[in-house]
Amino acid sequence: MIGLPLVYLLAGLTFGAFAGLSAADRENPKRFGNAAFWGLFALSFLAGDRLGDLGNGILALALALIAGFGQLGVGAPKTTSPDARETLAATYGARLYVPALVIPLLVLAGSLILKRLPFVDPKQATLISLALAALTAAILAKAMFRQPASAPLQEGRRLMDLVGWAALLPQMLAALGAVFAVAGVGKTIGEIAVQLTPVDSRFAAVAAYCLGMAAFTVMMGNAFAAFPVMTAGIALPLVIGRFGGDPAVVCAIGMLSGFCGTLLTPLAANFNLVPAALLQLKDRYAVIRAQAPTAVLMLVVNVVLMNALAFHK
Repeated sequence: MIGLPLVYLLAGLTFGAFAGLSAADRENPKRFGNAAFWGLFALSFLAGDRLGDLGNGILALALALIAGFGQLGVGAPKTTSPDARETLAATYGARLYVPALVIPLLVLAGSLILKRLPFVDPKQATLISLALAALTAAILAKAMFRQPASAPLQEGRRLMDLVGWAALLPQMLAALGAVFAVAGVGKTIGEIAVQLTPVDSRFAAVAAYCLGMAAFTVMMGNAFAAFPVMTAGIALPLVIGRFGGDPAVVCAIGMLSGFCGTLLTPLAANFNLVPAALLQLKDRYAVIRAQAPTAVLMLVVNVVLMNALAFHK
């Protein structure tokens, strides 16, 4: 049956190619650091299930040490120059967007079709569709624009060099969330939050839930990791249980409050650090600074909305 192993294989081969190209890039003084970093990341995809918990832990520590000691640098991949890109843009025009637009269309079609096939894992149909769509788009771009076969890998390496270790942060935070869950950190935080929240004030309970969702999201970098902790610790026993809040309204606005925290934290690297890196902004926190006023305003609005909409009586 086709499942996640296919996705892991494609990802592992891609990052393995990045490692090989980095090692051969003599213009990058930190090429061996890049090669080791992306090579270890590729190994986690290709053989992570065989390394075991200890092996994967050592691998994660090695990645952290390489990045922490500043051994990652931006290379000089053999790709098109700015002048060549302007020429291609003038030649092909809007057709340049065709491969990018093909990806969501194929993912949608694949999600609906692949799950019906007996040899495809229906639970992973979307991820499988995404992997196949990306591969199809790369082949289509090669055929349409007549670029070298190595162009997708070189461009991919260029982007990964710009983003650096931040590209791995979502995956690391997901693993950290799992560790927190096993260690019972969520339960402890929930108990502390309940003790600090005035149980006789509905507004205080609502504010504690919304602000807690945002604050824990800032610490975790992921609103989905904050949601079960804050909902079990504050929303269920106080906002819903004691004051009779509508669970649908409370949970929906609570999650939106967590997303306000996402706008404020560098730990949400895929939203806040990666765009700054791709745009090569001088201030790596420029995206967060631009989003902060909106995030704070929306958080205040969420507290007001929950108080106004969640309590029908």
